[in-house]
Amino acid sequence: MQTQELTIKRREGTGKQVAKRLRREGAAPAILYGGTSTETVTVDPRAILKMIAGREGTTQLLTLKFDGDGGATRLAIIRAMQFDPVTERLLHVDLQEVSADKPISVRVAVHPVGEAVGVRDTKGILNLVLHELMVSCLPTAIPERIDADVSNLAIGDVLTIADLRAPEGVRILNEPGQAVATVSPPMAEEVAAPVAAAVTAEPEVLTERKPKEGEEAPAAAAAAAAPAEEGKRPKRPERGGKDK
Repeated sequence: MQTQELTIKRREGTGKQVAKRLRREGAAPAILYGGTSTETVTVDPRAILKMIAGREGTTQLLTLKFDGDGGATRLAIIRAMQFDPVTERLLHVDLQEVSADKPISVRVAVHPVGEAVGVRDTKGILNLVLHELMVSCLPTAIPERIDADVSNLAIGDVLTIADLRAPEGVRILNEPGQAVATVSPPMAEEVAAPVAAAVTAEPEVLTERKPKEGEEAPAAAAAAAAPAEEGKRPKRPERGGKDK
């Protein structure tokens, strides 16, 4: 793995308020552990983001230089990074000091190689189940990625850890039977459901309510309320005249 140079600064104080102040000033708080003692430091977030841009995997091998500490350097890797979930701003970095002659365990990206026969001939779908592996090796021998040849995978086949070939000096720590990639059958085309025919609702038929005991039938009540037929109406009483 290619080594990149990173300048770091020692910092005084810890806690949320100190971290907020550092971020306002354009720095990101970090810790460096793995040496004789854990040290609190700061890094330039722009330099870190530039290092990881366009690279596969999360492990980066660095040559650290302390600002104002002459030409002394240390070898380290980026162990973890914390980002703001909304702004994606780099919030914190964990750095681990390593020795060039001592093996370490790190994560390495898996890279599929070739076109699966199940994809090419029968329109299957390649699924990369495992995106990173755990490997053990010397810091200077960390591979940027491990290739996974998927060319012979037909529909239903599984490529496992045991099928991978690690570079010389690199030992894969994952279980041999763990799945790395599979090819699944093509997705069936969805058939549009027929639109149900509109059902015309029947008009509601209002039936005459049956009168309760002691009530008149609605029709009889209406007839009684209607004026009497012409000729059967009672005569109006004549006005009484004055005595002559």
